[in-house]
This record gives sequence, structure tokens and C-alpha cells, in this order.
Amino acid sequence: MKTSIVITDCTLCADATAPLLHDQFLRISGETIIAMGPMDDYRSQEKETRIDGRGQLLMPGLINGHNHAAMSLFRGLADDLALASWLNDHIFPAEATHVSPEMVRACSRLSAAEMILSGTTCVVDAYFFGGEACRSYTEAGLRAVVAHGVIDFPAPGLPDPSKAMAVVERFIERYQGSQPLVSTGVFAHAPYTCSATTLRAAKDLADERGVPFFTHLAETKDELAMIADPQGNSPLQHLDTLGILNENCICVHCTWLDERDLDLMAERGAHVVSCPQSNLKLAAGMAPVEQIVRRNILVGVGTDGCASNNSLDLFREMSMLAKVQKIREQDATVLTARQALQCATLDGARLLGFSDLGALEVGNRADCILIDLRAPHLTPFYNQDLLVYSGRGSDVTTSIINGKLVMRDRQILGFNLQDAMEEVRELAALIGS
Repeated sequence: MKTSIVITDCTLCADATAPLLHDQFLRISGETIIAMGPMDDYRSQEKETRIDGRGQLLMPGLINGHNHAAMSLFRGLADDLALASWLNDHIFPAEATHVSPEMVRACSRLSAAEMILSGTTCVVDAYFFGGEACRSYTEAGLRAVVAHGVIDFPAPGLPDPSKAMAVVERFIERYQGSQPLVSTGVFAHAPYTCSATTLRAAKDLADERGVPFFTHLAETKDELAMIADPQGNSPLQHLDTLGILNENCICVHCTWLDERDLDLMAERGAHVVSCPQSNLKLAAGMAPVEQIVRRNILVGVGTDGCASNNSLDLFREMSMLAKVQKIREQDATVLTARQALQCATLDGARLLGFSDLGALEVGNRADCILIDLRAPHLTPFYNQDLLVYSGRGSDVTTSIINGKLVMRDRQILGFNLQDAMEEVRELAALIGS
């Protein structure tokens, strides 16, 4: 039997650039938006869950384009370090000792809660033990693209790198289409940790299985020197020479792209996910997002993992995305608040291949959130620009994903949040012991 939900008397932000509409309703049946409009057209129905939207804004849920959710265990473990030291001296050793199926399940569940509580309704999670992450997201009710990791040295769940593709292929066979909220992908860590052979094999597997391919790219200024036998004058040109750079290639970070790189990316139809707070914290650089967007390249926004951010709040990320570009270009008019909001909604959906997410329209899947506008920092509320420059994840009161209530009145409904936090605390105690 289909569930039916109606939100009434709300202010509606149908998409990132649409004008706000007041005194609106939106009706959901099953997983789909079936009606919306002014309250004068609203007619109550029996056996539907009604949510009072007075004083609240209804908008599309946010899409976190890049995360390593299980790394919430390492939040605050190794701060104020350069990327190479952070990764090689702290994160990789911690992962080798402490990452297990149980850790991925528990920490992914905690991250799912943090994301739901701050307005995220869909996440791209790139890590290991992908099956455990899929189970946690299904339990939480969070939509997810789980991209299983590939790397050229022993890693969690991949003790023999030569068998990595077989492990990832089995993961895709098992979980692709197994749950309505979970889809799969392939995550080749980076050109400096994956050989040309590994990168090509990972991309071929993604293409053959019809799933997206992700990789960290051009995150640091010296990345080209870290690549064994680089095939081109930049990390992006390296991918292109290998035949990887196309519309099924999603490049994460891209803080160091020159004009030739940008033109080449636009020509090939590849996409970008920017993680500005992680890039700033690690002093990796500032991605030229304004120039990327100007070339009609789709850009999503991601938090990266808790170990390098340290928050999964996309409202913070959108604000930083817009402000960093103004500093980078020395122009206060570039990358507007609404463009940043679009990166976290409609464009984030499009680069993942979702044609029915990122905007509230009849026929689209019902992924939406309610935001309480009665807070001092959101008063007065002229338009959705304020969400980017003043909004917080804690302003989100209700989350509906695929037509199902997963958070109401800031209460996670799928599992006990206190139990989830305690489980992660117990795992963290092992690191400190």
C-alpha cells in the first residue's frame, strides 16, 4: 500500500532559482510528488500524513556529491596537517588497523544520521566494504550512490590489489538495483595511487556495468609529480590520454586545472565535484569553479569525509563554495548563492544521472526537506540566497526521502541515534588505547 504525505501552508522553493511561493501545499503518494500548488486548491484526503508547514520552507533535499562516510571515526584525529602527511602518516595507518566491516557499518550509519539531520537526502559515498555502507543507508532511509574503492596497495577489504576489480564487480552484482535507495559506482582513489592499468580497468568496469566512475583528481599542485609514468602534462590530461575522461567520469576536487584542462574537460563532457572546506583545511587549493561553470561543466558539491572537513553539513559547504570563488576571482558577483544552491541540488542530481531529483515537480521523486524560518538568523527571509549565506543544517526540521519520512521534528526515525553514537565512541576508544 502506498504511503501518502501532504505538507500544507508552507513557503515553497521548487528549485534553486525559482521564485518563492507562499501558502503552498505538496502531496506525495508512494515515492512520487503527485500534486502541488496554492492552499486554495488543497483538498484534504483520508489516510494521509499531514505535516504543518507554517513558518517553514519546503525545498529539494541536498545532494552530497562526495563523502567517505565511514571516516567519521577519524573526525578530529589528525588536524592541521598538509595533505601528504595527513594521508600517509595518519589516515592510511589508521585505516589499516581500524577499518573493518563492523566499523564501516557503524560509522556510515552515524554519518547518515548527521547528513539527514542537516538536509542531505542523497550522498555519494566512496570507500571500502561497500556492502556494509549499503546496509546502513538502507536502514537510515538515505539515498546513496555507494562507489567501492580501488587502489594499488593493500586496503580494507582488498588485501590483494590484483583482485580488486573482482571484489568491486561482485559488489556491483550484489547491490546494484537491490534496494530502491541504493545504487553503486566505482571509485579509483587517485591517479597517484592507481596505475594506468588500474585506472583503465576501473573505468571499463564502470562503463560495462552502467555505473558512474569517480576519482580524486588534481587535488594538489604537485600531483603530476606523484603519478608514475604520467601520460600528459597534467593529471587531467593523464586521464584523457588513458581514454577515461568522458561523460561517465566524475572528477573530485579539481583544485589545479589550467585553461587547457578546463577546455578539455568541457569538450569531453566530464563532471566535477568540489569540496571547498576540505581543500581549504588541507591547504590543497581553491578549485576554479567559476571558470568550470562558465564552460557549462556540471559541478556538484561535496563535504569529503569527516577526517578532512570535519562536518557533513552541506549548508556550510555551499556558503564556502560561493565565497571562495569571490576571493579567487576577486569579484563579488561571481558564483552566486543560487548557483551554489543549484550545485547542491539540481546539478548534483544531473551529474549522477538522476533526472527526477533536485527539484520539486509533479512526477519527480519525493526527496525534500523542511527548514524552520522562524530563527533569528533567517529573519527576515527575502529569498533562498539566505540559505547559502546564513542557513545551517540544524535549521532542517523534517526530511522526506523517496516519499518516506526519515526525520521529523529533528528526530531520526530509522534507528536509535544515541545507540549509533555510542557504538562509534566505543570504536574510537580503541584508537586512543
